[in-house]
Amino acid sequence: MPLIGITQCRKLEDYRQSVLHVGGEVRLLDPSSDLDASMQALDGLMLTGGGDVDPAIYGETPHPTFSPAEAGRDEQEIMLVKLARDRQIPILAICRGIQVLNVACGGTLVQDIPSQVTGALPHRLEVPPHQAMELAHEVWIDKESQLSRIMRERLVDDACDVNSRHHQAVGRVAPGFIVVATAPDGIVEAIEDPAARFCLGVQWHPENFFRTGEFRPLFEGFLEAASRK
Repeated sequence: MPLIGITQCRKLEDYRQSVLHVGGEVRLLDPSSDLDASMQALDGLMLTGGGDVDPAIYGETPHPTFSPAEAGRDEQEIMLVKLARDRQIPILAICRGIQVLNVACGGTLVQDIPSQVTGALPHRLEVPPHQAMELAHEVWIDKESQLSRIMRERLVDDACDVNSRHHQAVGRVAPGFIVVATAPDGIVEAIEDPAARFCLGVQWHPENFFRTGEFRPLFEGFLEAASRK
């Protein structure tokens, strides 16, 4: 079974279960561990949700809404991305994860969607845990993308409905990556590196659906890539 490293966050269980339900093994990545040694044992890397990436990393001053992640987390996860990319290890990045992935590879972020994007949809639905699967809007997926190929049987007219709990998003896309999904208001909802075996980030929270399976193919595709040496 492929071993998937999952970055630490405050709500880990759904991420763990999403990997376990498709036949993977999980290792929670301790921020104090030797990251290089940890990465050598892994078959895949999952970047999880959480607080905002420090805008100083991509050359901007913080917006008044800036809400930092746990101390040291930005540095750890950026290093993990670089190590995984160097070793061509599959990456699945979720919510904050897509933002870390983009910044680590040279992109920027929209720091606050409500105040910086005219006409934006509500993207930050604050819901209790039992409503984590509440759908917010649809996303439109590029039919030529890896994401579309993986999710094809779950899509209707190259679109699907997603949940949403974020106030930031991908801004300038990192070199080598392409946008493969957007919300109707133009907010980036997924990016991928077409040159990689599997390097994909999504802005919504597919892990919340592990019981019902709406996004099971996404995790299956990730695990399939992680199984190939």
